Amino acid sequence: MIAVGLMSGTSADGVSAASIRVEKRLKLLAYRTFPYPPALRERVLAAHDLRAAGLSELHADLGKFFATAARTFIGRRRIDVIGSHGQTVWHEPGRHTLQLGEAAHIAAATGVTTVSDFRSADLAAGGQGAPLVPYFDRFVFGVRPAATLNVGGIANVTILSKTPTGFDTGPGNCLIDEAMRIAFGKEFDAGGRVARSGNVDSQWLARLDHAYFRKPPPKSTGRELFSRDFLLDRLGKELSRRPADVVATLTFFTAKTIADALSRFGRQDIQEVIVSGGGLLNRTLMKYLARALWPAVPTPITRYGIHPLAKEPAAFALLAVEAVRGRAGNLPSVTGAKYPVVLGKITPVATK
Repeated sequence: MIAVGLMSGTSADGVSAASIRVEKRLKLLAYRTFPYPPALRERVLAAHDLRAAGLSELHADLGKFFATAARTFIGRRRIDVIGSHGQTVWHEPGRHTLQLGEAAHIAAATGVTTVSDFRSADLAAGGQGAPLVPYFDRFVFGVRPAATLNVGGIANVTILSKTPTGFDTGPGNCLIDEAMRIAFGKEFDAGGRVARSGNVDSQWLARLDHAYFRKPPPKSTGRELFSRDFLLDRLGKELSRRPADVVATLTFFTAKTIADALSRFGRQDIQEVIVSGGGLLNRTLMKYLARALWPAVPTPITRYGIHPLAKEPAAFALLAVEAVRGRAGNLPSVTGAKYPVVLGKITPVATK
């Protein structure tokens, strides 16, 4: 089958689209990102404060934007199924979750059966509802003395053991991005240049500590915890006085919490950490990460033929394939679900 996956992560940069071919193995065919218009992105970032009417409107508008992105990305190619993760605006692990972007608009615009709302079935089975990408990691990379790491807004890992473990380690780029927006008016620290110009403050690192880091898996988190309020509460005054040092400290903090999580909850024989996500493009973060992970070696996912921003949309393309085949797509050892379940709700193409 040939499938397309659509994904907008916690950074809310826009819609990432990836197409895959699934036979015995998975092959990435194409990848592209469609940035949100500034006004739409601001609405997404402010969605936690919206009331019912505003959420309903945003759900429809995001569905239309996803639909336009999908139609443009697909062009004249034949596609069997689309998997749309949508845009998470709230995720309460093990309790409730909300991803916006009405799938009916995507199916209508493309003429392709669309699968959406992947997290709810795992929640209903007693799981966290996340992370779901470990299914893709296991499918693509199998069992080996390695881990995969995706550094998006939130960082998450998969331990590629016989019984896989996967969880969110904590902040990826989200706190760095917030600091850049507040202090520099930039959306992110391109190449890690601001972090490279600053100094890491060990006392500030201690202020950033949180009980989440010591909580054993299964676990997941998001902007609900590691938010602008979290940043301002701990380093707000310092951000106005020494912004580059705050960005450097947050960058080091991300690397440190990832390495600590792998050491605390991973396997001792991990030799390689396969890295994807926007964090891979932050050279300062990758330098800190290489030091923190040693003797394990961070390897860019590009060495396996996958664009660093394509893994997550490709994962939901794969989960869509499994959904239409009636196959379970969650890993109970990862999410804590009581049993495997088929993930996603299927929106068929309307017949005229």
